[in-house]
Amino acid sequence: MSRNQDKDKAKVLAKLKRTPIVEAACKQAGIPRSTFYRWRKDDEEFAEAVDEAIDQSAGLISDMAESQLINAIKEQNMTAIMFWLKHHRRAYRNRVEVDAKIEGVQQGLTPEQTELVSQALRLAGLIKEGGDQENGTK
Repeated sequence: MSRNQDKDKAKVLAKLKRTPIVEAACKQAGIPRSTFYRWRKDDEEFAEAVDEAIDQSAGLISDMAESQLINAIKEQNMTAIMFWLKHHRRAYRNRVEVDAKIEGVQQGLTPEQTELVSQALRLAGLIKEGGDQENGTK
C-alpha cells in the first residue's frame, strides 16, 4: 500500500468520524466514492475502521439531535413534545402492537376432500381418468 493511499484512507476516516455520510467524507477527503468502496471491499481492517467511524459520528449526531429536541421541549414546542411522547411512552403511540403465536398444524384431507381435489384436477385436464398424470407418471 502506498503512502498516499494510507494518507487518503486516514483522511477519509477522519472525515467519517465527524459526519456519517460517505459521499460527503469522500468529497472532503478528495477521493472518489468508487475508490472508497474498493478499499472497503479489499481491506477488512479499513472496513472495520469505517464502521467504527460511522458509528461514532452517528452517535454524535444523535446526541446533538436529542439535545436540540430537549431544548425544543423546554421551549414548549408541541411538535417536539408529541414526538418525544410518541417515541418514549406506549400510551401515546399511534401504532397497534400485535403479539401472536402462530402454530403450523398440518391436517390430512378427508376422503371426501381428496375425491373433490381429484375431480377438479381431472376436469382441469391435469390428470387422466384413473388417476394417472398427463406426463405418464403416477
